[in-house]
Amino acid sequence: MTEPLRLGIAGLGTVGMGVIKIIRRQADLLEARTGRPVVISAVSARDASKDRGLSLSNYAWETDPVALAKRDDVDVFVELMGGHEGAAKQATEAALATGKDVVTANKALLAIHGQSLAEQAEAAGQVIRFEAAVAGGIPVIKSLTEGLAGNEITRVMGVMNGTCNFILTQMQATGQGYNALFEECAKLGYLEADPNLDVGGIDAGHKLALLAAIAFGTKPDFENVQLEGIQRITLEDINQAADMGFRIKLLGVAQRSPRGLEQRMSPCLVPASSPIGQLEGGTNMVVIEGDAVEQIVLRGPGAGEGPTASAVLGDICDLARGLRIATFGQPANSLQTIPAAQTGMPAPYYLRMALQDKPGALAKVAAALGDAGVSIDRMRQYSHSEPTAPVLIVTHKCTRATLDVALEALEASAVVAQTPVALRIEEL
Repeated sequence: MTEPLRLGIAGLGTVGMGVIKIIRRQADLLEARTGRPVVISAVSARDASKDRGLSLSNYAWETDPVALAKRDDVDVFVELMGGHEGAAKQATEAALATGKDVVTANKALLAIHGQSLAEQAEAAGQVIRFEAAVAGGIPVIKSLTEGLAGNEITRVMGVMNGTCNFILTQMQATGQGYNALFEECAKLGYLEADPNLDVGGIDAGHKLALLAAIAFGTKPDFENVQLEGIQRITLEDINQAADMGFRIKLLGVAQRSPRGLEQRMSPCLVPASSPIGQLEGGTNMVVIEGDAVEQIVLRGPGAGEGPTASAVLGDICDLARGLRIATFGQPANSLQTIPAAQTGMPAPYYLRMALQDKPGALAKVAAALGDAGVSIDRMRQYSHSEPTAPVLIVTHKCTRATLDVALEALEASAVVAQTPVALRIEEL
């Protein structure tokens, strides 16, 4: 009989328990598909007495995840604790040092320490798999490292935080503002313990850094991901974007250019008729563009017990089959260090501003944009009863650096009542 693949699972929250449920429910199917039994030797969590709705008495228990990682009866260390420092990092390093492969859902750990961990894994002859770290149940890591291995990837983009997409789509569907929907997400349990990880774009930025590393053969560089959250998006922005045929999404985009590696996670306008524009609720979507395949679109649930546990099991099954791929798709010592693009690729921008309702205000706006080299494609002024006049402008293509010069001039001119909102319009 073929030897079983023995797992040690650290972290028994929603995802960890989801993995255990699948292994129990689908034991025969997993063995049939991998050619060997997949079993759990031991588990680890802070509180052994907590009722998790499922008996864990058949498994050895370790309070310390590092001890779990070092056990002789564990072949694969499954890290589902989260966090980029402390126990998760220490246990992962211990697992690699003692000859274990690692499967993780920890995007922050790999976005920040991925290069050093990949080097450690390869030096030890071990493998790190992390499908569950990006876009939940969508097999985007496997698509990049395997299915699209023959392509030169030109751009990766996507909606990779379901909470933000839920808020933005519900703003349009219900007419509620950002604050009301933020509170609803908190009540529904959709937010991280630190909500800024979600609404500030940090969670999705971690995922983008990992995709960029695989797509472009570069070292993970989360530090240079340009981050902007959705906190400043108003119902007015949502409605006015819709009026022009757009929807607002927290969109991650990574691409290489002569300027360097561009990585940004920020609210953008996308055509309402595009696949990303039609994405509703907590669903995720990743778009990959390659020289041979042109464009593919992957869509599915980005979080939750079932989808994330499904991704974890996909990695476990590959290891059971003997499939061994370098962490980021190619040897860690071959990954390049690419300078961050200081100026992004030119694009049209949506501008919303409240102007002082005075003669000549619009002329000063046009002059400030023109002097900076930003030309206006469309302009709308909405009826109002307040002392300030809402004005909406869509520019022709320009760089964000050029636009920032114009916005600084506008604020200095005292014709705007508040800092203008500027959102990139992404062409899909």
